[in-house]
Amino acid sequence: MSSLKPKQVKKDRLLKQGVSLLLEKGYHATGLKEILDTVQIPKGSFYAYFESKERFAAEAIHHYIEPFIVRLTGHLQNPELDGLGALKAYYAELIAEVAKTGFKGGCLLGNLMGEIGDTSPLCRDALLDAVGRYADLQKTALERGQKDGTVRTDKTAKSMADLMLNGWQGALLRMKVEQSVEPLQAVCRDLLDDYFRA
Repeated sequence: MSSLKPKQVKKDRLLKQGVSLLLEKGYHATGLKEILDTVQIPKGSFYAYFESKERFAAEAIHHYIEPFIVRLTGHLQNPELDGLGALKAYYAELIAEVAKTGFKGGCLLGNLMGEIGDTSPLCRDALLDAVGRYADLQKTALERGQKDGTVRTDKTAKSMADLMLNGWQGALLRMKVEQSVEPLQAVCRDLLDDYFRA
């Protein structure tokens, strides 16, 4: 049984539906009425949960990244995986899921960076925070690999984590156009199986 209060449950439903629509249509093409109708909340009630559409998008960014943070943390806490192994297992899961969903959506962070990252300070701050948390976890994995001798030490873990994120975002865009997981597999193969290795 959920211990969340009814208002929080409704807010979470709004965020979950909002993430889906933002992924599918983008920020500007996603209407508040569409989100509210899907979760059966009256239009006037939106502002009881969020002060603006922009605030809603910023909170949707945090809502979106949290499961990825939790999942990657789980791989990092697996005693059977070293740092590089944790990243490989994590990305292999993501690739399998993307293939099942028919290459739809890509990454909400990357999509919103391109659409409103330079026009909404509130969303830009939310995006920077989400990307920063995500990159820090990957840096931790690479630092662990450096300590155990599986990851090269002539590059910083931070620079490699940034390269992984940048490469992954670019590969997601190509994946959508090519309708193939090959760009994602290539990034993982070239970086995790080759460039990052000691």
